[in-house]
Amino acid sequence: MKKLLLLFITLMSLFSSDSNAQNKPINTQKNMKKVLVIGASGSLAKYVIDTVRNLPGVQLTLLARNRKNITNDTTNCTVVEADVMDYAKLKNAVSGQDIVYINLAGDLEAMAKNIVKAMQETGVKRVIAISSIGIYITPLKPVLVPYRKLADVIESSGLDYTILRPEWFTSANEVDYVLTHKGEPETGSAISRKSIAAFVAKLVKDPDLYKNENLGISKPQ
Repeated sequence: MKKLLLLFITLMSLFSSDSNAQNKPINTQKNMKKVLVIGASGSLAKYVIDTVRNLPGVQLTLLARNRKNITNDTTNCTVVEADVMDYAKLKNAVSGQDIVYINLAGDLEAMAKNIVKAMQETGVKRVIAISSIGIYITPLKPVLVPYRKLADVIESSGLDYTILRPEWFTSANEVDYVLTHKGEPETGSAISRKSIAAFVAKLVKDPDLYKNENLGISKPQ
């Protein structure tokens, strides 16, 4: 009888341990998809941040030169105040990310080279970069030269990239876009920021989509 009682107690103890293990909260921090938004204070980035943050299992890091210029709600986001040309701070922000989203203006060639170097040195592979429509039209307009150089740097980086060449932005409350591949005629008209953000969110959700693609994105005519 004592042996049966001991066996019963042992079985109950094992069941209790398994039950506690099953009910124990899982630390999902390590399972989160980490996305770094570089140029987080931009008008397009605002839409991207608000759209991507609603995806399940995404942890956002927002990088801007001045955190006060980020107009989004930054709850549950990590905010990094840094210049992209400050390599030490940039590399620290890039480290540990799964996806880097680039949305910048200025000396795009130098900034792209810095970002690529940081990604290569930290082992981060996936990058989504915003360039511009018209960068493959000759003669190239001077205003588009930085965007062409950005695309060239990203394409030759060896990273898993998606380059987006949007038409002019609008603030229309719609998601309606068409894609064209590099070498195809760029069609369509001005596109809503919301549409671009929706497509970026699609890439974040499935990073294998449009990998190593250079895409025009615009509103269908």
